[in-house]
Amino acid sequence: MDYYKLNTCESCFVNNDLFKKITKDQADILSYIKNCNTYKKGDTIYTEGSRISGIYCLNKGIIKHYKTGNDGKEQIIRFSKTGDIFGYRSVLAGEPACTTAKVVEDGSVCFIPAAHFLKLIKENSDFAVSVMKLSCKELGDANQYILDIAQKNVKERLAEILLLLNDNFGTDNNGNLNIFLTREELAGLVGTATESVIRLLSEFKKNKLIKLDKRKIKLLDIKKLKHISQSYY
Repeated sequence: MDYYKLNTCESCFVNNDLFKKITKDQADILSYIKNCNTYKKGDTIYTEGSRISGIYCLNKGIIKHYKTGNDGKEQIIRFSKTGDIFGYRSVLAGEPACTTAKVVEDGSVCFIPAAHFLKLIKENSDFAVSVMKLSCKELGDANQYILDIAQKNVKERLAEILLLLNDNFGTDNNGNLNIFLTREELAGLVGTATESVIRLLSEFKKNKLIKLDKRKIKLLDIKKLKHISQSYY
């Protein structure tokens, strides 16, 4: 991995509401002490069960966070996109990482030492409140995910995941989702077997709900996908 320094953290704040709460002096110090590295697709930033000595801020790229089951299969919990921070829960709780963070799309990640992150929380109440709100949001998302796994069938969950990917990552000029996942990764996100995802994607394509081009997915009928995801079909 190539090591480099960004000029200032302020260049990233346009994509990160959390750090907009810190002062100019705090931003200058943060720019000085952080370390930034480039990562290639497939690189692992940290693994489940490892000790994290700081938090990570995604400057560019996409990161997947997953747990590994007893059968060795990945259960994807969420994705991080440009402007997101991750690893902070383990720092706040003083616990090992509960997931593995792996690069899905080439990019750059900044590392902020835990001591400085905690210092910002103690010195800046607005920043502390923002961190708390972010934690609550992620907890709410996790609770919703558990509820979906328990109450929705695979077809409903796949439709919901496609809509979430559309909302979170947007589309390119051709209307394709701005995240390209393997069928295995999509299955890991939905929480089912790869074969089930392949079959349902083919069904969605046949019904003109989506268009497929290898790993590219274009949503053609968002209204019907919403109906499926909400059990209205």
